[in-house]
Amino acid sequence: MSSVSIECVAKEGCRIGESPVWDEKEGALLFVDITGRKVCRWSPVTRQAQAIPVDAPVSSVALRKSGGYVITLGTRFAALEWKEELVTTITQVDKDKANTRFNDGKVDPAGRYFAGTMAEEIRPAVLERRQGSLYTLFPDLSVVKHFDQVDISNGLDWSLDHRTFFYIDSLSYSVDAFDYDLQTGKIGNRRSIYKLEKEESIPDGMCIDTEGKLWVACYDGGRVIRLDPETGKRLQTVKLPVDKTTSCCFGGKDYSEMFVTSASDGMDKEWLSQQPQAGGIFKITGLGVKGVPPYPFAG
Repeated sequence: MSSVSIECVAKEGCRIGESPVWDEKEGALLFVDITGRKVCRWSPVTRQAQAIPVDAPVSSVALRKSGGYVITLGTRFAALEWKEELVTTITQVDKDKANTRFNDGKVDPAGRYFAGTMAEEIRPAVLERRQGSLYTLFPDLSVVKHFDQVDISNGLDWSLDHRTFFYIDSLSYSVDAFDYDLQTGKIGNRRSIYKLEKEESIPDGMCIDTEGKLWVACYDGGRVIRLDPETGKRLQTVKLPVDKTTSCCFGGKDYSEMFVTSASDGMDKEWLSQQPQAGGIFKITGLGVKGVPPYPFAG
């Protein structure tokens, strides 16, 4: 094992940092601050983050084949033109619900944007249960709803052979797998592949490495864990200096660096004084594995 090193590269003080995505073309890390209502882009060259403010909680960002980005904003899928700082609504979901918002989202290997909703939180991880749903935005801009009764729709990714879709509904404390049809984008045969242990706390964002193993950020657990989806075993734990680790992705020149987002919402002054890097972006090196580049939305 090479030695693992952790560095806070962007002391952004995000309220809820989320959805890290490596933008290879820009050589930069995208992420969002959900309750801070901004989409950010951090450059490892300047070591600065640029931010674009938006008009609603923004919960995920993805690359777009035709240029710019796509985001989940409130209950909308929207397009973001970075230079113009222009946001355009693509379509809206959950029209029958007054109190939901999108949460995590990610693009599948065929260029479809998967994202799920949840009820607005009263306090972090305290909310009306089973108000969320999981949706897909197709490249033709149509939307399909897969299922509802979701608590906190969260981490998503696909197996290396694209036959399995991995998904987290945070308050089930479980990482689930579905059979996946890449041709149609249909999912089925849901099963749990890992149940979190008490000290791991709440499963949040997730990514996959080139060995087909999953990395899950544990909210309130202050760690990312590496899981084998075949055996259901935990292979590795990397602890971070903040409790509210929210999501993770691989990036950097050869996708060998891991970036982890974090949150500060729900922390009082004393807690924040003990964890001054809460809400920052962390870079983990020396994991000895690489990640899979993100897929761009094809629409």
